[in-house]
Amino acid sequence: QVQLVESGGGLVQAGGSLRLSCVASGRTSGRVVIGWFRQAPGKERDFVAAISPSGEGTDYSDSVKGRFTISRDNAKNTVYLQMNSLKHEDTAAYYCAARGSLSTQYTFWGQGTQVTVSS
Repeated sequence: QVQLVESGGGLVQAGGSLRLSCVASGRTSGRVVIGWFRQAPGKERDFVAAISPSGEGTDYSDSVKGRFTISRDNAKNTVYLQMNSLKHEDTAAYYCAARGSLSTQYTFWGQGTQVTVSS
C-alpha cells in the first residue's frame, strides 16, 4: 500500500510558476514510479510526467515538455512537479499516482490539488 498526498496548487497568472508536491508513505513508497496526471472539467485525465524510483528516469507529455520538471527526494518521500511558463490550458486538477516499476498500471492515487491559471 502507498498513500499519496498532493499539495501546492493554487491560482496563478499566465506565465507564472507553481511547484506541486506529492508526499508518499507506505512500505514500498521509495520503490515506485510516481506519475503526475491532470484532469480539466469535462475532459479525460491526461498524463503529465513520471519519474523512476531512483529519480534518474523521467518522462513528460509533449504539452509540458520544456516547461515542467519532475523530481524526487527519496529522503523526504516527496516528488515535485515544478511548473513554469504556465498557460491557461494548464488549468486542471492535478493528481499524483504510483505504480510498481514493472507495472503499467497506476494503482495508488492521491486526492488531487487544483491549479488555476488566469489568462
